[in-house]
Amino acid sequence: MVSGGWITQADRSGWQRRAAGELVIILTGHPELPVIAWTVTASGGALSGQWRRALGLDEVTETPSAGGTALYLHARGVRGGVTVSVTATVFPPEGP
Repeated sequence: MVSGGWITQADRSGWQRRAAGELVIILTGHPELPVIAWTVTASGGALSGQWRRALGLDEVTETPSAGGTALYLHARGVRGGVTVSVTATVFPPEGP
């Protein structure tokens, strides 16, 4: 916990441990997920991953690319007290 406005190494370590613990819960609960890259962020120990599923996250946005060739997806939420952010780039299917 941050005291007196200063962030300590113990604060950062605690954030990382909580984020890593939540990642274990996500991966255990979704064994069908293929291997993807996950990052525990330096600011607050948030968990960030790139993936095509929202894992039940609440805040979802879809942004078309300028040329209309891709759709950028972003989902964000809190799981087990850890902020989780998931992104994906979806391209239209190729022709027949």
